[in-house]
Amino acid sequence: MRLLIHILVSPLFFLCSFSEPASQAVSQTNSQSTGQVKWRVQDIDPASAQKLLTENSNIEVLDVRTPGEFAEGHIEGALNVDFKAADFADKVAKLDKSKSYVLHCRSGNRSGKSLATLKDKGFGTIYHLNEGFNAWKASGMPTVR
Repeated sequence: MRLLIHILVSPLFFLCSFSEPASQAVSQTNSQSTGQVKWRVQDIDPASAQKLLTENSNIEVLDVRTPGEFAEGHIEGALNVDFKAADFADKVAKLDKSKSYVLHCRSGNRSGKSLATLKDKGFGTIYHLNEGFNAWKASGMPTVR
């Protein structure tokens, strides 16, 4: 009986050893940068993003859509760095890492993929806009061309 329990329980311990606790996935110290920057990602909806942008001048909007998509409409004051461009990582590395960013693309896919680059380049707090610019527009938030 003890052998049967051991056989059934051992794989669970093995699998659990590979999972990352949720708190580490959201907030970690980035030791690659010169200062100890806290890496933090928070998913937010359009209303929360609008509130953050209105209340905090140290938050920038980082739009990782293509220049064509950006030209069709974007959040006022947004910086456009194309995730699909070959020099994406180099351009992102030149941004002010002391600021926090509201990050988005069209639907959340490209911006989600760009998080690894932002973390690698030493960014701190990132607010990831759930469902991207599509959700922003659908919520009736203001856009500019």
